Amino acid sequence: MTARTAATRVTGSAAPATVSDVRQRNRTQALRSIILSGQTSRAALARESGLSVASVTNLVAELISEGLVVEAGSVASSGGRPVTLLAPNPSGAYFLGADVGERGVAVELFDLSMTRVDREFRGGREGEPIEAIARDLDEALDALRQRNPLAWERMMGLGLGLPGIVESEPGGRQVLYAQSLGWPAIPVADLVSHPVTIFAENGAKTQAMAELWDGAARGVGEALVVLLGRGVGLGIVSRGQLAGGLTSSAGEWGHVKIVRGGKLCRCGGHGCVEAYLGADAILESWRQAGGEFEGSGWRAIGSLLDADAAGDPVAVDVVNELVATLGSALGGLVNLTNPERVIIGGWVGLRLMETLAERIEAATREEALARPGAQFDLLACHFGGDTVALGAAMMPLQALLNEPPSQRRFESA
Repeated sequence: MTARTAATRVTGSAAPATVSDVRQRNRTQALRSIILSGQTSRAALARESGLSVASVTNLVAELISEGLVVEAGSVASSGGRPVTLLAPNPSGAYFLGADVGERGVAVELFDLSMTRVDREFRGGREGEPIEAIARDLDEALDALRQRNPLAWERMMGLGLGLPGIVESEPGGRQVLYAQSLGWPAIPVADLVSHPVTIFAENGAKTQAMAELWDGAARGVGEALVVLLGRGVGLGIVSRGQLAGGLTSSAGEWGHVKIVRGGKLCRCGGHGCVEAYLGADAILESWRQAGGEFEGSGWRAIGSLLDADAAGDPVAVDVVNELVATLGSALGGLVNLTNPERVIIGGWVGLRLMETLAERIEAATREEALARPGAQFDLLACHFGGDTVALGAAMMPLQALLNEPPSQRRFESA
């Protein structure tokens, strides 16, 4: 296949900053601020960055000439001339983000304001093999390109949020290890045949990327961003950065053993967090206790919560055990990492947070040591169900922010 890949991390000692480096850093900060603010002014950028208005004016002039920023009208000032507003040029660049799961893929197209322009879903079948997932990705990209041909003229790349460990090897090659799904190790480039630059990371980490950008983790130094779905994952934010570990597998909380010799997990181990808190595990517990329901997704989890709220004794017992187990697992993480915020997402996590947030918070505090257990806030993911795809699109966006204009290459084919 012909896809081009781009690793998400660069390692090695940093060289001394040059004048060019400093200018690029200032330019990156200015463009990031304009995108995040939606609308701002040169004076506001100068105050935020600590640069002179003249320096900011020069940076903004470059961004306008590149088609990334536009002047978007003006507002009255308290004394003197009106203030010209700056905004990201939505059509200045485009980004793709994909939430890749075992039952299919959701690929989303974003413009430079990080507004979703279009979305395509493929799959929906139980336990798809990796070859089917690759076909789903290509079909979704084909459909999006046909509907949005102009976006491909300024396409920065495709970010993939994947269900497994994504390792970056020397030279930029990335490999997916999805042990829980029974997929063989596969080069990420083999998942897509389109000639588009690919960025990849574990889906729980891309969820955390979105929350760091402009969600519940923005501006937070220490946070846990939890993903609860069919699988269970975690993004660990430390000093404002996403932790990766030696080869990027940091955060594989779903396969931490919480019961020695406990329930069989999809990874082949016993007693994993996912074997108790994944969607299939939750619903199997309800089924074994005598619960009756249809399906295995959003509605089924909703049926359990509705039955609990209605006082059904079987559902009440299942939900009580679920909350206690989640609180115990989260309490251990709180003791290990001392977060300022614990942020829960994923479709199961969001469903639980709708009605059980206070109970989950109380259970977590009870299971943590008193001091760190009193120092965090519990929140739901800000971006809801699209967080993994949005976070995946942050990877090509970050490439745009970091790349000098002279080196930029938009996808052309």
